[in-house]
Amino acid sequence: MAFSAALVLLLSGVCPAVMCFSGGTLGRHTAVQKGQDAQKQWHSLTVTSLNTDIAFFLYKKMALKIPHKNIVFSPFAIANSLGSLSLGAKGKTLQEILEVLKFNRTGTPEADIHQGFGHLFQSLSQPGDQIQMSTGNALFVEKHLKILTEFKEKARALYQAEAFTADFQQPCEATKLINDYVRKQTQGKIKELVSDLDEKTFMVMVNDIIFTGKWRVPFDPKDTFMGKFILDSSRPVKVPMMKMENISTPYFRDEELKCTVIELNYTNNVKAMFILPDQGKMQEVEASLQTETLRKWRKSLRHRMIDELHLPKFFLSQHYNLGKLLSELGIRELFSTQADLSGITGAKKIIIASEIVHTAILNMTEPGTEADADTMFKYDFLSAKIKPTIVSFEGKFLYILIVPSSEFILFMGKVINPLEN
Repeated sequence: MAFSAALVLLLSGVCPAVMCFSGGTLGRHTAVQKGQDAQKQWHSLTVTSLNTDIAFFLYKKMALKIPHKNIVFSPFAIANSLGSLSLGAKGKTLQEILEVLKFNRTGTPEADIHQGFGHLFQSLSQPGDQIQMSTGNALFVEKHLKILTEFKEKARALYQAEAFTADFQQPCEATKLINDYVRKQTQGKIKELVSDLDEKTFMVMVNDIIFTGKWRVPFDPKDTFMGKFILDSSRPVKVPMMKMENISTPYFRDEELKCTVIELNYTNNVKAMFILPDQGKMQEVEASLQTETLRKWRKSLRHRMIDELHLPKFFLSQHYNLGKLLSELGIRELFSTQADLSGITGAKKIIIASEIVHTAILNMTEPGTEADADTMFKYDFLSAKIKPTIVSFEGKFLYILIVPSSEFILFMGKVINPLEN
């Protein structure tokens, strides 16, 4: 299974010929303090507020604005971009970003928090048997501006972000430069992220992420069948339905919220949670989404024998403008003429964030990617003490891709219609 996401922050300038340089540096970002204390505090922070707060807030807003559309987005990519952007923000602009990221609620020095974020980001980006994820973080700046060396160094060290120059006075060339970068970073999965750059564009920040996972127990493509899926109109449609028999998997029946929760493992330490509300109960489940609900589900999951599991194949691709949503979350000055990103170029109040665009892709298939048939295994119901059951995702459902060690949400969303991209 491959999950892809990209986020772009488009910034435009006013009076670009007038440059005001502050003589200072990013003094508030002192030398990064290494050590496990900051990492532990960061992990505690992610569990209690940052990631799930942003994830569930944005999800609920998206669900209200597009109630009949599939949803797929990466809270990780969004939080990562905001974190790296805060390195160059000052004044109220910085304060609002930090408040949304909950940085100012821990009493932890800001430098330590950035170090914790950087540690998590790097651990998620490392190749190997754990999390298989590739990321790209880049800042494209108008070629006539000077990028502060301190910002470049910290962005690279903490967020693996690189800075490039671009001639935004030639919008077509700049657009091609950025889209070529994103296309290469996402291995061609996202071909066009920006399309409407103009001479007023000053800066573009791009964040992309691809997670590739292999099911620990892959579905057998030979078992996939054409099954029914109920749409909002109660009209059934035929969709390719993956099937697995005789498996033991974490399962929880939430009688309070009237939904079924199951968890499937990847070969690494990432897990996929699928939440299937009873018919007519989707809105109640969505309204209940919060950190405490996620914790309750995860703590309540118990291995259960499943007679048959039916899960639709689907390919989702969505494109969002997050500017208004982030303003509602509390980041307002960034989208005004008062925006202060002088920590990036030293130029005060000539940069306006005009748009934050997020594109995400989810492709769910039987093996995930390059599944090895030797990993398939079955269970014998004769040894089961719990009566077998059938779980069929034949109506709209939620999914959450999570790193269980920190409860960090990489991707989440909703499937309304598996046949629609």
